[in-house]
Amino acid sequence: MFVAVIPPPEVVDHLDEFLEPRREHGAFRWAPADQLHVTLAFMDDVPDRSLDALVEGLERAAGRREPFAARVAGGGAFPDPSHAKVVYAGLDLTLDARSELDRLATGARAAAGRAGVAVGVEGFRPHLTLARTGRPQEVTRWVRLLDGYVGPTWTVDRVALVESHLGEGPRRRPRHEVVTVVTLGRGTG
Repeated sequence: MFVAVIPPPEVVDHLDEFLEPRREHGAFRWAPADQLHVTLAFMDDVPDRSLDALVEGLERAAGRREPFAARVAGGGAFPDPSHAKVVYAGLDLTLDARSELDRLATGARAAAGRAGVAVGVEGFRPHLTLARTGRPQEVTRWVRLLDGYVGPTWTVDRVALVESHLGEGPRRRPRHEVVTVVTLGRGTG
């Protein structure tokens, strides 16, 4: 399972239209457009007995955060463009919005911990995974191409708890199922 910010369809469609004519030129495994998201917390295993506590914790954490504006812009590669395994799109955020997103990720991780669920140990770097390379590749030209991309602004006002069913999607990719959505905003947590 993972906790994620899921961009609205018009944002995903805009990015997808930008990428579509370029996809044939990249020897990547492209992420399906309907699975693009910003992971806030990744949990390898969530026992059924922990699910209610996790959802309650996420509701409290989200209730403490204010909605904020975001847009998909730019991009990069992990671990770096010269040996990339992942090509990603970035987020353009004001300083206040970045602070809210960081606190939202921290709150999601804390909610999981309080529910007794182990959270992945990687640091939080907000991004949308666009493609995986399979083996390390040089992708500098892709990063430069993404640097010219700026998508529409949207308001991040909710986060989703998503269950990933490995190998159950098209071409044996993961199938994602939204378990619950929690709303950001003071006074609700």
